[in-house]
Amino acid sequence: MASHTALRCRECGREYPIAPIYTCEWCFGPLEATYDYDAIKGSISREAIAAGPASIWRYGPLLPVSAPAGAALNAGWTPLVRADRLAAELGLGELWIKDDTRNPTNSFKDRVVAVALGKALDFGFKTAACASTGNLANAVAAAAARTGLESFVFVPSDLEAGKILTTAVYGGNVVAIDGNYDDVNRLCAELAAEFPWAFVNVNVRPFYAEGSKTLAYETAEQLGWETPDHVVVPIASGSLLTKIHKGFHELHTVGLLDEEPVVRVSGAQALGCSPVATAFADGVDDVHPVRPSTIAKSLAIGNPADGYYALDVIRKTGGACGSVTDDEVVEGMRLLARTEGIFGETAAGVTIATLAKLAREGVVRRDERVVAYVTGHGLKTLDAIAPHVSVTTTIPPRLDAFRAAFPELTQEA
Repeated sequence: MASHTALRCRECGREYPIAPIYTCEWCFGPLEATYDYDAIKGSISREAIAAGPASIWRYGPLLPVSAPAGAALNAGWTPLVRADRLAAELGLGELWIKDDTRNPTNSFKDRVVAVALGKALDFGFKTAACASTGNLANAVAAAAARTGLESFVFVPSDLEAGKILTTAVYGGNVVAIDGNYDDVNRLCAELAAEFPWAFVNVNVRPFYAEGSKTLAYETAEQLGWETPDHVVVPIASGSLLTKIHKGFHELHTVGLLDEEPVVRVSGAQALGCSPVATAFADGVDDVHPVRPSTIAKSLAIGNPADGYYALDVIRKTGGACGSVTDDEVVEGMRLLARTEGIFGETAAGVTIATLAKLAREGVVRRDERVVAYVTGHGLKTLDAIAPHVSVTTTIPPRLDAFRAAFPELTQEA
C-alpha cells in the first residue's frame, strides 16, 4: 500500500524496508509501521469511509495492507452500546461499551489477525502461526482455514478447555506447551528463526499490531466523529492500549477529527498478573516481569512486550492503571451481563471491575464520556463463571409447583 512507507524503530528511529522483521538490528527496539499521512489526508474522507465495507477495511488507507479479495479476512465494525444501566450502577454519566464479542471468532483478535494474515499473504507465506493465551489461537486457526493457509498455534497447556476446542475445530495444529504464555512466546521466537512461517505476533508483529487501531477509528466514527473523554482498556501485552491511543491521534492527523483528541487512557489488569498496574502504583518506569496466577488467562502475560509503552501512554494522558482480584473479575462479568445483556469473558470482567474501582476512586468521573472495551465473549471462559451461576430452581411441570416456588408472584396476582 502506497501510504505504508517503512518500518521504524520505536527506540532509536532507524528505518527499515517493509519486510517480515520486528526488531531493530541496531538497538533491538521494536519496529512499527509508518505512513505517509499527507498522502492519506488527500485520499480519505468521512464520506468514503461511510461508503466502505462494514469491517476494518473501511479504514484501508490507514492500514499497512490492502483488503484481501473477498471477505475471508473481514472483522470489526462491532457495536458501540450505550450502557445507561451499568453507568447508573457505577455512578457514571455517559458510558459506552465497545462490544468486540461480535467478531467472527468472538474477540478483538480477529482484527489484528486480519491485518497480519493479509500481510502474510502479501509476503507469500504458506503457514500462519502464533503464541497465544487463547483468543489469538482461535482467530489465527479460523483465518488460516478461510484463506487456505496451514496453521500452527502454540498455547499454555493449562488453557481453558473451551479455547482449545474452539481452536482445534478449524483443523490446524494446536501445540500445548508445558509452561505459561511467556514460555510459549520464547519458544515461538526461536521457531520463527527456524521455519519460514508467518508468526503473527513475532515476525509479522509490526503489521499485526496495527489492527488494534481500528477500535479507536470505529469508536470515533460511531460517536459522530468525536472522541471519548476517557477509555478503559484491558492490558495483556499492552499493545491494544497503545494502539487505541495512536488510532485517535491518527484520525486527527489525516483530518477526520476536527480537534486534537484529548483522551484519558486507563488500563485494567488482574491482580494475579499486574506488572503494569504495579509499576503505575509504585511510580516507577520499569515493568518487572511476574509469574501469572489468575482466572483471566487471556491477559496472563507476565512480561508484557509493550508494557513500558502502555505505562507511558497512561501517564501522559492522565489515566490510571488498576488491578482487581479474581472474585472481582467474576463480579465484573456478572455486572456487565445483568445490566447490559453482554456476556464478556474474564478479560471483560477485569475491564468492568477496574472501571468500577476507578469510578469509586473518582479517577473515572461522572462528567466524562467513557468507553470501556470488551474484547472477548463469555462463552470462551465458562469455567470461570460456572461455579457462580445456576438455575433459579427446579420444579415438576405443574402450575401449583411454580406457584409454590414463587409465592410472591402468586400474591401479586
